[in-house]
Amino acid sequence: MTVCILYYIIFAVCNPKFILERWPLEENQTMGRDVRRVPANWEHPKNEKRNFIPLHDSFPYNEEEIEQGLREGWLEDNPPHYGCNVMPDWPEVERTHYQMYETTTEGTPISPVMESPEVLARWLVDNNASACGEMTATYEQWLATIKRGWAISAVIIPGKGLVSGVEWSL
Repeated sequence: MTVCILYYIIFAVCNPKFILERWPLEENQTMGRDVRRVPANWEHPKNEKRNFIPLHDSFPYNEEEIEQGLREGWLEDNPPHYGCNVMPDWPEVERTHYQMYETTTEGTPISPVMESPEVLARWLVDNNASACGEMTATYEQWLATIKRGWAISAVIIPGKGLVSGVEWSL
């Protein structure tokens, strides 16, 4: 998997749109920014120090990886999530609102819960939310990312350098 991702990062320097056209991973397996549909009253859990507890959007491992994780001890033997922190699986009818997450960790929110893509995009701009590291994005860039559902962390553009996936994928 690492070799595959490295290949795409290197290739993106010459042809960045290649990633969006042929990205081999599921959307919830990318590192970057991810929009999650949540209930209006969702409060992301925090630990005893009041820091967000990272949550995967969905269970990230297949059967072979579960067997390996159990064998090697990096997964707990307690199905269905084997010790992984995972977002609640609400019914679709309850997922009425939007929240932007960073997915460089398993996933922590970078915004409050908002009632529409437009309100979320406006909040992200007004609060200089991180599109990647210290990089921010415009309203149009955030809105396009929200409507697509995700953005990779960053790409290198010849002549421009490192840009966030939110900026690049508009």
